Amino acid sequence: MSRSEGATNAAPVNRSVLLQRVQPALSGLIDGSLSTLAPIFAVVLATHDPRTAFFTGLATALGAGVSMAFSEGLSDTGDLTGRGNPFLRGAITGGGTFLGGAFHTLPFLIADYHVAIAVAIVVVALELVLLAGLRAVFFRTSFANSFVSVTLGGVIIAALSSALGLAAG
Repeated sequence: MSRSEGATNAAPVNRSVLLQRVQPALSGLIDGSLSTLAPIFAVVLATHDPRTAFFTGLATALGAGVSMAFSEGLSDTGDLTGRGNPFLRGAITGGGTFLGGAFHTLPFLIADYHVAIAVAIVVVALELVLLAGLRAVFFRTSFANSFVSVTLGGVIIAALSSALGLAAG
């Protein structure tokens, strides 16, 4: 198989699809995954109560999703930039943000504090790998660069929020 037939040179994704659908979805997923880490982990480490962390995470994911939907939808009309319908773009970004925040909130439905934390850490790690993979596939970046970029944000947020949670507890 020649280099031009390899997976790295797959047929290009339509540029408008990248701009109007994929980028808003990925932006939302990354924002939701990263921005909701801080309140969830700070609360669970401060309270040792997975139920409280679950509701904190759910409220944060909902709030972040609505905020991102409005921010993206109101950022431009799409006419000058070619970014497409602002309502649809906002819905995609907001939905992605909610989903990104909701996945690592779900482990806190587990009543045992230690088990919930361990499962949440595994879920966050899987999210970061998935996000790096999506970024690598759609935007043709190396997986390693994408993983380092996405993970760096997650590590910084997790460290800061864990320190706050432990200080409060």
